Amino acid sequence: MWSHLRTVLATATEVDIAVSFVMVSGINLIFDDLKAALDSERKVRLRLLTSDYLLVTQPPALSSLLFLVEAGADVRIYQCERQSFHLKSYLFIRREHDVVVSADAFVGSSNISRPALLDGLEWNYHIDYPNSLDLSAKARIEEVQAAFEGLFADERVVALTPEWLESYKSRWSAAQTAIVKNEEKELVVATVKPNEIEKPEPHPHQDEALQALAATRLRGYQKGLVVLATGLGKTYLAAFDAEQVGANRVLFIAHREEILTQAERSFLAVLSHKRIGRYSGTQKDRDADLLFASVQTIGRAQHLQHFAPDHFDYIVIDEFHHAAAGQYQALLKHFKPKFMLGLTATPDRSDRLDILRFCDQNLVFRFDLFDGIRAKKLCPFHYYGILDTEVDYDHIPWRNGRFDPNKLANKLATVGRAKHVLKEWRSRGKLKTLAFCVSKKHADYMADYFRKEGIKAASVHTDSGLSRSEALDQLKTGELTVLFSVDLFNEGVDLPSIDTVMMLRPTESSVLFLQQLGRGLRTAEGKPFLTVLDFVGNHHSFKNRPGLVFDFPKKPTQADMLAAMREPNKFLPEGCFANYDLEFIEFVASKESSVLVEKYWELKTRYERRPTLLEMWRSGVSMSSLGKQYGSWWEFLDHLEELRDEELAVLEPATQWFRDLTDEPKALEPLMQLSALMEFGISEAGVAENRSAADVKGWLSGQSQWVAALTDSEATSYSAERWQTYLRRAALTTLLSPTASGVPLLVEDEGLLYLNVEIASELWAQFRTMSSDILGWRLAVKARELLPEPEPTLPVITDKSELLYFPHIQMACGHFRNGHAGDEQFVRTPEFLKGTNLDRLFVARAKGNSMNGGKSPIYDGDYLLFEYITPETAGKISDQVVAIERQDVSGDDQYLLRRVLKQPDGSYLLRANNPDYADMIATDEMVTFARLKSKVDPLKMFVGQAFMREEIPALFGVEYQAGSWASGYVPITGTNKRVMLVTINSNRGGQDTYANYFVDQHVFHWQSQNSTTPDSKRGKEVTTPRAVGVNMYLFVRENRLQKNGKAAPFVFYGEVDYISHSGSQPIDVNWRLLDTTYNAQ
Repeated sequence: MWSHLRTVLATATEVDIAVSFVMVSGINLIFDDLKAALDSERKVRLRLLTSDYLLVTQPPALSSLLFLVEAGADVRIYQCERQSFHLKSYLFIRREHDVVVSADAFVGSSNISRPALLDGLEWNYHIDYPNSLDLSAKARIEEVQAAFEGLFADERVVALTPEWLESYKSRWSAAQTAIVKNEEKELVVATVKPNEIEKPEPHPHQDEALQALAATRLRGYQKGLVVLATGLGKTYLAAFDAEQVGANRVLFIAHREEILTQAERSFLAVLSHKRIGRYSGTQKDRDADLLFASVQTIGRAQHLQHFAPDHFDYIVIDEFHHAAAGQYQALLKHFKPKFMLGLTATPDRSDRLDILRFCDQNLVFRFDLFDGIRAKKLCPFHYYGILDTEVDYDHIPWRNGRFDPNKLANKLATVGRAKHVLKEWRSRGKLKTLAFCVSKKHADYMADYFRKEGIKAASVHTDSGLSRSEALDQLKTGELTVLFSVDLFNEGVDLPSIDTVMMLRPTESSVLFLQQLGRGLRTAEGKPFLTVLDFVGNHHSFKNRPGLVFDFPKKPTQADMLAAMREPNKFLPEGCFANYDLEFIEFVASKESSVLVEKYWELKTRYERRPTLLEMWRSGVSMSSLGKQYGSWWEFLDHLEELRDEELAVLEPATQWFRDLTDEPKALEPLMQLSALMEFGISEAGVAENRSAADVKGWLSGQSQWVAALTDSEATSYSAERWQTYLRRAALTTLLSPTASGVPLLVEDEGLLYLNVEIASELWAQFRTMSSDILGWRLAVKARELLPEPEPTLPVITDKSELLYFPHIQMACGHFRNGHAGDEQFVRTPEFLKGTNLDRLFVARAKGNSMNGGKSPIYDGDYLLFEYITPETAGKISDQVVAIERQDVSGDDQYLLRRVLKQPDGSYLLRANNPDYADMIATDEMVTFARLKSKVDPLKMFVGQAFMREEIPALFGVEYQAGSWASGYVPITGTNKRVMLVTINSNRGGQDTYANYFVDQHVFHWQSQNSTTPDSKRGKEVTTPRAVGVNMYLFVRENRLQKNGKAAPFVFYGEVDYISHSGSQPIDVNWRLLDTTYNAQ
């Protein structure tokens, strides 16, 4: 029966169902398809009528129907009292332009229960229209329709609401008997207790997690993180734990409506007696026992104020790797539950932010995908890392940690790339393949190419005609072999039948990669393993991929990953397999930091001995990759086979200690305490806290430069007891807390402090020496950060920078664009704002062309001045251009610029200045946070700011081209602007050098290239700029390189005016700085 219903449901525009009862087994069977119909572009009208006849309908089934009501369905209840109600009819109509083009009616014996719809003995009569063999079909369809309309409007019919359901639950629970169907499908009376509805039971790994959660609460923790691989029941675990603690009010938070709907159904299966509610853009319940909320809505201040901090005694935050996002932070700060549970399958955020700090560093339980595979809860995988030979990723722009999406899509949607993918799929792929693409265009292109090659393929995304549930069903039945998706299967969906996953796009995010891999790891009959075809390219964003594929005991170094690629079986569970193309292994090996290696051998040759870590750093080479590439300095030396025997003996037990010491702790006082411990001979016997505190003060007596850099510069004058208390707070608290590896550097036992490392007695002296080498380097880096620098020789800006600028917020003049508000800067105040209160103002750049119309067009790249919209400055926003913020499906911030227009019904339209862009309807997920004040000239605003060479073109509204900007004199094409890029100390080993210097605080002496004459075009521009109509702009740096070996930035000194010149080949020119806010140093 259900297969017939699904067929006609796929094209229907109207669905009318009338059944005497609805069972949990039945609604679970049909829910996804009904929900997909409501969400489809057909905008299906769904009406469902059931009854309270003999109290057979199960309350959890009605709760599921309430979810459909939220999605737009009209569900009603026929209240029988003494009237019987035996209807079972299903009517499907398809209209085009208000004309019925087809209809199907099923009338018979099937209620909404799994046996009745799937394998029970049922009789149902099918009427279909049009039907050339049944000329009365239309009349009989209309008869069924009229009967349904009459019943649906009957006075005994009421709408299904949460209140009606609560009343029904009481009657249903009180009943000692209920009407059920026996195997012969006859109505009989049987005793059914309310708790006899099928209820899920925890799996063994969930039982372990529940025990760990109970134990963590006994230890006093009120927050905790559980890592559970995709497909292992994170949401059910949360429901089981809420039941375990007897939670009265539960808040479940997620960032997608789809996850909320699935969570509601999971919780109801466990806690069927609870009242359920939703808090999102369209529905705002407050009094439910179980409240399921979208973070985009409840995370706002105006919604949080409706809930007391202790309103919920149990809070669940799903996909906890998003917890660093702003709205999650607002929630975490506001609510104070008895317990907060964070759930994730992928604990490592792409930006490497430690999410454990949001739950008191309490990792309660971890059962990742490798644990799941070993326990046979997840399917083993056979992974192929295939070199993407048809795509040169190095030539695709890379900005803010990701590829340019449009240019990436263009490079991936090509015949050559598609042909390569098809060849690999035919070689290794199987019958049910899910492929992840970078864009809708890419997915459509791949599906079309595969179909032309005779493969049953389709694309599915938000604009495709094929719904997700339809696509999965066709994949399951074999109507489709390959399904190309963009993002519909990243989170919250498990696909047991998938036997092949293809990664056809780069995934800079480890979270996204593991989610996509997890889509195919569910076990299924006849599925011995999952095949993974991962197309990896020649770009640094791919080189850490092996760190996700292999089961490393700790965070791997680059050397670890290379070793795993070369001998993969050592790093995989039984049944798994991995193979990388040799060319990719060679590519990763070539990316291994060769600069460190070359500098090491250079210094060793110069010194005729092994250089120290501090000497390496002082040579100017960047050490930022040391920990990431090798783990620690001592592992780097081991990699070069430069360790002595006694050092090797120490490294083996202390590997993790040295790795942690390479990156942690960050603050000065913990580094001081560790240095003192080493200097004063810490051993396996430990040291008393008061003795260690005295040692630190002794260490400081010989390192007096650090006193002023302490958190409290007066601390060294404290009494011994107060000094010990200060160190406890400023140093020991950090050292006794877990590092990123999960273990602390120090442990405390019975008043003694011990280093958290197991070293043989005879090796402690060597261990202290090796630790001191790393600490000496760490303190030298800290000195550069905290201690005064030598006085600069360049003029400095005396006008204080006051105006806030967000370089990474892009105000999208097109569609919503991702950005983040971090790395803000302060820039000079433009003259027209002098005397203005700047607290409410900030600057950001426009991106796109949707606002480049009207009287005040805004162009791509323009710098825009905004005023924050606050309760004090809100006023009216209608007919104003405003900045709008929302979060995308992954929890990242997006920004848009539009004019707001209020409609007669009170809603708002968002309109672009460019008529080529359609209006948008404002939704509750959008927040207007600033209004546009004006455009600003970056050449006035950024005087005094430092810029890398590649950042300078944006100030002039052009793109960076390496060839054009390599010289010291750059004409801006199509304008009268000229840029001078000057390095004062430009000696480059025999190459041309120039006499460039500040004469005084207002005059700069500049020298042209040796080939320039006054009669040449460039010579005329620099000797008679007014006459030829050019404007000159000056950027200066003292040296080519910074102390860390990286290229130095240029300081922008603004527009300059010609004073005088002399000579030829080269020409010497004196320029006057037009901005007068400088002091000579």
